[in-house]
Amino acid sequence: MPSPFVGMDPYLEGPNFWPEVHHLLISLLLESLVPQLRPKYRVALEKRVYESAGNESLLVGIPDVIVQRRTPAPPGESNVAVAAPPTQKPLQVQVPMRMEFREAYLEVREMATGEVVTAIEVLSPANKRPGKGREMYEEKRSRILASRTHLVEIDLLRGGEPMPVLGNDVEAHYRILVSRGDRRPYADLYLFNLPDTIPTFPLPLRSGDTEPMIDLNQLLNHLYDRAGYDFVIDYQTEPIPALAESEAAWVDAQLREQGIRE
Repeated sequence: MPSPFVGMDPYLEGPNFWPEVHHLLISLLLESLVPQLRPKYRVALEKRVYESAGNESLLVGIPDVIVQRRTPAPPGESNVAVAAPPTQKPLQVQVPMRMEFREAYLEVREMATGEVVTAIEVLSPANKRPGKGREMYEEKRSRILASRTHLVEIDLLRGGEPMPVLGNDVEAHYRILVSRGDRRPYADLYLFNLPDTIPTFPLPLRSGDTEPMIDLNQLLNHLYDRAGYDFVIDYQTEPIPALAESEAAWVDAQLREQGIRE
């Protein structure tokens, strides 16, 4: 069963689903491209590994208890402070822990030379917020943009800070950047919003080679069906990140029209 949305399903962006969606989408991209690119090119699955503490910050629990200084006891009374019996329940807190993150991406390599022709990135939440994940990705992005390697950057997340580009003052929920190594600093930026069909785009290769078209709508619908998300997503709730009022109304209308939300 396909997603109830014509484009990106906002419920897939939530923390309970996105790690799995990211993994499956990378895998489906690889599976769909291999038969179109062989034998000249190889599609390789690569991983970026880094460590981080908690959610890029220290998680500190502050107890809901106030300790006050006692005033001196009046003459004749004992100066010994007696601890009051605890009346508060303990708080559930988190302590900072070192965690290892693995972010998968694809590289299209020329079979004869092993040279990376195109890098394909599907952004994760860590790439769009301050911290180690964004720093590492920005370093890699800068290296690619300073080279002749093509870059395809897919951003299907409404939350966080988008990757910087020049010459764009249009805000959109989602974006796809296709930056050809032989056309820089110019690049193609595909912008689309929640109600829109995801645009198809070409995968840049060596000059003169036939470039396959990438249809993310088709891949996401296949992913949605393969993972059985129609059984596990609760469309009675609101998606994460939260939607603006007008967007929430549109989502509500779509779900009610299809009989998915009561």
